[in-house]
Amino acid sequence: MSPNVHHARRVLLRSGKSPYDVVPVEEALHRDVIATNAGNLIFSDAAHKILETPHTEVVSNGMRADAAMAARINEEYDAFVVPLANAFRPSFETGLQRLTRLIGKLRIPVVVLGIGAQTGLSYDPARLKPMEPTVREFVSAVLDRSASIGVRGEFTEKYLKDMGFRDVEIIGCPSMFLYGKELTVDKRVPALTPESRIAINGSHSAVQKQGLDRVITRTHARYPHLRFVGQNLSDARQLHWRDLSDANGRVTAMPTHPDHPMYREDKVRVYIDPVTWIDDLRDFDFSFGSRIHGNIAALLAGTPATVLCADSRTLELCRYFDIPHRRIDNLPEDLDPARLYEEADFSALIGGHQERFERFTAFLDSNGLENTFTHGDGGAAFDERMGSLSFPAGLRPWNDSDVASLTSRFGWLQSRIVELSQDNAKLRRDMARANASAKAAAAVPPPSVYRRARRAVGRPLRKALQSGGK
Repeated sequence: MSPNVHHARRVLLRSGKSPYDVVPVEEALHRDVIATNAGNLIFSDAAHKILETPHTEVVSNGMRADAAMAARINEEYDAFVVPLANAFRPSFETGLQRLTRLIGKLRIPVVVLGIGAQTGLSYDPARLKPMEPTVREFVSAVLDRSASIGVRGEFTEKYLKDMGFRDVEIIGCPSMFLYGKELTVDKRVPALTPESRIAINGSHSAVQKQGLDRVITRTHARYPHLRFVGQNLSDARQLHWRDLSDANGRVTAMPTHPDHPMYREDKVRVYIDPVTWIDDLRDFDFSFGSRIHGNIAALLAGTPATVLCADSRTLELCRYFDIPHRRIDNLPEDLDPARLYEEADFSALIGGHQERFERFTAFLDSNGLENTFTHGDGGAAFDERMGSLSFPAGLRPWNDSDVASLTSRFGWLQSRIVELSQDNAKLRRDMARANASAKAAAAVPPPSVYRRARRAVGRPLRKALQSGGK
């Protein structure tokens, strides 16, 4: 599957959108371009940059995985690349089956970047047993079309090898290679103080069930410049629309909820573009919390971060990359980010980065994929193009009522009303035509009716003629 450098190749990438697509906030939330979690764009944008070379065009599939598209994909693309995170989990089984159906119809190479299995911190795969047939079908379909499958870390590697699969490689997550073999993380201040700028992140389950709500409350009281960075689509909708219709909207302990003090104090953000997310975190002294990509965004910004691992997917990735971390089930009651900052050691993260990068690019090579750092300009054209675009700022709480903050919201709502009105008008016209056709068809009896009528009239008429003849 070695790439042909004599002609342009087209790679179809599973992602919510192209990094170059500047999508207005309202449209981004309506279309769910983050695929429910903004962390997805961190690794899909990185994959796009890495795979884009002078000989390779990368195209986003917009998360569409319809098996009916297979023929067109086979005709138009040279490879299908699938960056994934915790795809081996019960709640994603249907999505995995849909991907398997599509992959089963593809004749082109299919390369999976950094897939992971999700279970608890104990690495017990028992909860994944019911979906094992689905996992087997997916991995088999992938390995029929690639040299190996790339997994996030040690647990997923063992999980697949215990099933009998051998062509499994630990490559981590492409997000960590956004800048290739370069990665710099500096402690810019000797210690955290109440004046330090700290970013905190966390999932709804970590806040609701694993005590992160208490950590947020204490940290907010001690550090007035604290900021919470949410990632879920429901978080974004709460900030931008005050929409509490999602089940997660009832978690009032989440700072993205309008009743939370951090919401009222404008200390919450959600990003729909990694570039603005990473840029904003450059100004912070420290980041911590249970979100792996929330903290990877900080590391890419050069900002120290510590992950509070809540499950196998975060733990195995932290272990592979030597990212400073703590188990969330073993935190002291009075956890202070100043202590986490003091203990965080980034020497292994930085020292082993080049070797991990070379392992990642070797995986790409063995699967017939070029990368910009070996075969291109190191991402310079990508970075220049991204720098020329103006992306929406991070979403912030809707606390004000000035005209500027309302214009985009009401403008988008008005355009949606017009669009829906036009759609409804077209639907009414189509229904009217369909009803008219149905009435016209009903007014003309089918041939069988005529035959029955002729027989009904013909029998008494024949009898009458026969009687008259007598």
